[in-house]
Amino acid sequence: MTQQERRNEQLAHQYYDKYTQENHQVWQILYERLMKVLPNRADNAYFEGREAIGFEPHRIPNFEEVNKHLKAITGWSLVVVPGLIDNEPFFNYLKNKQFPATTWLRKMEELDYLEEPDMFHDVFAHVPILTNKNFCLFLEELSRMALKHLGNADSIEFISRIYWYTVEFGLINNNGNLRIYGAGIISSAGESVYSLESDTPKRVPYNVNEILHTPYIKDRFQEKYFVINSYKELFDSLPEIEETLDNMLISK
Repeated sequence: MTQQERRNEQLAHQYYDKYTQENHQVWQILYERLMKVLPNRADNAYFEGREAIGFEPHRIPNFEEVNKHLKAITGWSLVVVPGLIDNEPFFNYLKNKQFPATTWLRKMEELDYLEEPDMFHDVFAHVPILTNKNFCLFLEELSRMALKHLGNADSIEFISRIYWYTVEFGLINNNGNLRIYGAGIISSAGESVYSLESDTPKRVPYNVNEILHTPYIKDRFQEKYFVINSYKELFDSLPEIEETLDNMLISK
């Protein structure tokens, strides 16, 4: 077994008792920092999910405990991965109601910037919304669609745009109030404020065709946010996503 294979094997489980006091402190600092920002900005579904799962500010979530709650609510669970993974295993996990999450957490000196998502992003930001059944159905079916098109790079790029502008950077109109549900925004105190209150970005109604023609941005805050009216709207848009995608591929 190579050194990389041993590292991946070690990261294939959450060895909870190996987390240090500093690890738990990092979780608490990030948690409390965001909880000063997210009230009245994150969607109700996020807070309801966080309460149902039982997140606590002073300790890193134990995946076994999280999975018991998630499975009881929507049938989903966390699956440990070593970090960023390829498209095929990623979408296979989602299709099978498993959300890939790493177990490593940023260090104290990395509180403000990371090159790739860590456990805080994966768990704090993504997991609470996995208690919403319509959102989960959308994620499952979008993943089936991605797997069907796996051999086509253009298709995966277009589907990734849907994922990016919903799962990661989506906004929702909650009874007339604009709220955040995308995990990429929720895990960023700065973008949580910017996405809702800055005059710089555009906030437009959810539009499948427009999203498919909008490349995503990785190195700065987004220039445009798409607003859904409900999570059922996401699920109901799946046939339109597939039809528009097919038409785009035919025309290329």
